[in-house]
Amino acid sequence: MACNMVKNSAITNQLVAKPHVNFGKLGHGANTLATTKRNYMGTIKMQLVTDNPKKYQNLGIGELGKFGKFGGKFVPESLITCLGKLEAEFNLVLNDSKFQEELEVALRDFVGRETPLYYAERLTKHYKNEEGKGPEIYIKREDLNHCGAHKMNNAIAQVMIAKRMGRKSVVAATGAGQHGVATAAACAKHDLDCTIFMGSEDINKQSSNVLLIKLLGAKVKSVEGNFKDASSEAIREWVGNLETSYYLTGTVVGPHPCPAMVREFQSVIGKETRRQAKEKWGAKPDVLLACIGSGSNALGLFHEFINEKDVRLIGVEAAGFGLDSGKHSATLSKGHVGVYHGALSYLLQDDEGQILNPHSVGVGLEYPGVGPELSFLKESGRAEFETASDTEAVEAYKRLAKLEGIFPSLEASHAFAYLHKLCPTLPDGCKVVVNCSGRGDKDAAIVFNYHQQNH
Repeated sequence: MACNMVKNSAITNQLVAKPHVNFGKLGHGANTLATTKRNYMGTIKMQLVTDNPKKYQNLGIGELGKFGKFGGKFVPESLITCLGKLEAEFNLVLNDSKFQEELEVALRDFVGRETPLYYAERLTKHYKNEEGKGPEIYIKREDLNHCGAHKMNNAIAQVMIAKRMGRKSVVAATGAGQHGVATAAACAKHDLDCTIFMGSEDINKQSSNVLLIKLLGAKVKSVEGNFKDASSEAIREWVGNLETSYYLTGTVVGPHPCPAMVREFQSVIGKETRRQAKEKWGAKPDVLLACIGSGSNALGLFHEFINEKDVRLIGVEAAGFGLDSGKHSATLSKGHVGVYHGALSYLLQDDEGQILNPHSVGVGLEYPGVGPELSFLKESGRAEFETASDTEAVEAYKRLAKLEGIFPSLEASHAFAYLHKLCPTLPDGCKVVVNCSGRGDKDAAIVFNYHQQNH
């Protein structure tokens, strides 16, 4: 049923975005990866590298490593070689049967795939109308992955690539800590040194994940601020040691091929969902629903179905205190096009191109940008993007816990929150799949304190 390199301060200053500077002027400390939306191609010399337009055709990537006009490589010339090596290795592993076999074993025996497609019977009943009609809700249980989130799908694959490339150490940035835990665990398995950068605000909120990262043998480096600041520092660390270190991104942002790599390794979510849906009800899902931060879990679910227009794709961003409050992370709903961390996409920025500080009760959604592929899906109209507030996400967290015995992450809770608005609009028997991208025991104290403070 259809339901419609050598450490170089100049390189470092050019690569990493620094908020609250004048992006329109190039000088010492200028932000050259977060440029004004009016002038992003003008004042700053960058290199956009041309790829073979047929190279990524099967991955949905166009000429220049872009999705429509979004994406690309807006980076200093000194980084082109490094990204080129990464791109070449990515091309090799896509067609390397030995690597693919090793990854399949790792996903099965280490990560714990496949994850269930769970029929949420009581949640489905909760959203039935007075006549007892409504959609059927299924949950893709990425929270059951090793380390508790979808992040491990990508982390284990990229650590395997780092090992192939002869890298000795891995650096990464994390917000809610789930990518940090996954990366630390994958590095422990493959005997690689690991350093995780994390914002001081997030460390205070996600202390349990910080402890897990340390127990896994990784170093945690605190950075004043949140995830966007930690990302900048992780990139600086990587730039200082390009020949022996590997920057492991967990998000579908950054210069090509980073967004394509993360999405490709997360696409196992949608592939499994298609097969499981066929087994359970003999057809495709009608609606796919996922939270949106930078976009890795959403694209992991959506990508398999992008070319099938009878499957609705709905991403839910964090409205925080409200879209007009200035305290949200709704990049696709309220942002403008610009360049940040090496790619063209939608950003939260003011009229001068200054990057705005995002906010969400789900700290993993606090990023001022979004992936180029999601930016393209917005502009093309293929996907729909909605929002849920902090309060709505907290209530959805509690609802799923009480009705299904499942603790979703506060990030994933934003997707569950949107069911309240979505379900009344859907026909009886419509099949809805919600991606539970992570487990929420890490957020229990936040939810409890939020309840105490607001009731």
